[in-house]
Amino acid sequence: MKAVTERVRALRSAVNRMSPAPLLVRAGIFFTVLVGLLLAYPVEMFTARALLALTVVAVLPAVAPRRGWPTFAALVTVGGWLIASAGYDRPIALWRLLAVAAALYLAHTLCALAALLPYDAVVDPDLMLRWLTRAGAVVLAAAVVGVVLAWLGEIGGGAGFQAATVAGLLVAVGLSGLLGWLLRRG
Repeated sequence: MKAVTERVRALRSAVNRMSPAPLLVRAGIFFTVLVGLLLAYPVEMFTARALLALTVVAVLPAVAPRRGWPTFAALVTVGGWLIASAGYDRPIALWRLLAVAAALYLAHTLCALAALLPYDAVVDPDLMLRWLTRAGAVVLAAAVVGVVLAWLGEIGGGAGFQAATVAGLLVAVGLSGLLGWLLRRG
């Protein structure tokens, strides 16, 4: 009983010391994960129980970003996308695909930021602005590349799909090489 009382006191102390910036980052995690889930899953599945489950999935990475919950939330989001496209025959819309991808990336980068920030950290607003600007630039660049690849897939019939696939693979290999070079450099 003494151990439980000590844990409750430690939790109360942590809540009392919490500063606004880490709390805002965690709220951002919850919001982006929930938006990604709502965009990924088909509307036909939205019952009260399912929405409660999706809300719990969105809360978990916000509460514990250093654990496996961000990966779990991303897998649940991708699973919803697969269920919607394969099980409910929802057509794949480019805007929805880009929005889900953006939500997944933003949730991932916000979890990385939250994992670095202690609950009681005093954070310079400039740091948050730079972090979010960088994340926005990545989302914008990925959206532009995605639209260009989708456009390449539409031209040329079957050969267009092949060209888009090859272009996508070249982009993936190029980015992997760039990341490897940056890792060795740093």
